[in-house]
Amino acid sequence: MKKQLPVFLTFICAFLLTVQYFVPHRSFEQIYEVSNIWLQIIGVFSIFLGITSLVTMHVRKIRHRQRQWQYSFITLGGLFAMVAAGLIPALEQRGSYEWLYDHILNPISATMFSLLAFFIASAAFRAFRARSAIATILLLAAVFVMLGRVPLGDRMSHGLFPAIADWLLNVPNVAAKRAILIGVGLGEASMALRVMLGIERSYMAGE
Repeated sequence: MKKQLPVFLTFICAFLLTVQYFVPHRSFEQIYEVSNIWLQIIGVFSIFLGITSLVTMHVRKIRHRQRQWQYSFITLGGLFAMVAAGLIPALEQRGSYEWLYDHILNPISATMFSLLAFFIASAAFRAFRARSAIATILLLAAVFVMLGRVPLGDRMSHGLFPAIADWLLNVPNVAAKRAILIGVGLGEASMALRVMLGIERSYMAGE
């Protein structure tokens, strides 16, 4: 019963939420609305669980002086500062939350994303080596797209490179993206069916 009950509840919830897409009846719409409310409630509890887990992990890291334990102070300090700025009325009236978000979180995020440019450049250098026919086609497509997106390429080719770049982005690129999205959709549907039928039980501890 300990293992069968979660599988049974998962099947019932998944079945009802799937059927409501195909049965235009008010009762199924109400089931969907109530399910969304329950999802929001569970999401709130999961946030508290995540915060508790984060605090516990970093406190343990500081207590045992594990590797790079000094950064745990920064993590916990940022966590409690954002919570205090959002909950304390005096700080909220002074716009402390917006200031922390705009002047600390946004610059940090921009810095992290800017570092990705170096990894992308190194990966492109390895991928664009013309060692095969496919790599050569990829290299030529990348060259045409890059030349078509800068003013120098437009002047050099009198508008030819931008036209080639637009065709590459709108035809082969879109076709490949659609194929990937179709594959992802089929994978999601198959995984949802496995979870619904109880074949996949990774959401249960110990399974």
